[in-house]
Amino acid sequence: MNAIAPLAHLSPLSPKRLSRALRTGASDALKRRRSVLALSLTAAGSMGLISLYQLGVIDHLPEPPLPLLDADKVDASAEAYRYFSTPDGVLGLASYAATAVLASMGGPDRATTMPWLPILAAVKTGADAAQAAKLTVDQWTEHRAFCSWCLLAAAATFATVPLVIPEAREALRRLRDG
Repeated sequence: MNAIAPLAHLSPLSPKRLSRALRTGASDALKRRRSVLALSLTAAGSMGLISLYQLGVIDHLPEPPLPLLDADKVDASAEAYRYFSTPDGVLGLASYAATAVLASMGGPDRATTMPWLPILAAVKTGADAAQAAKLTVDQWTEHRAFCSWCLLAAAATFATVPLVIPEAREALRRLRDG
């Protein structure tokens, strides 16, 4: 049995209608969700590259030749391996994949039909932004260096926050007004 199959009934649209709505819809909410998806995939790409380094698939993370950048130092540090006996790049990759799923779930009018989704997406992106801010500060305070790939992921994360707020507000309004 497909692990996602139990969630299939949550969407008020048939899979065929959902496919068309997500691919061709032009609402502002859907445009923002597409941007969240693109930003999440950008951050996931950065985390994927970092993961390759942290797991020894590549020997060096390329960086622009700018002062204060040293991805190898930051991403090979003990702090990068402190949670779940797993490199933090892999954890970040999983987190950004989850954000991409949240951005993708539901039809264009999900604030009305599935209001918990935009609310959950807003909570998730807010938590991600807080974590990205903490990790960015930690890079400097603990290593006196930054990882450009981490900074790219953090910037993408910060950019998602204002994109999810309007839909979350609409969902909260719908829940409040019934």
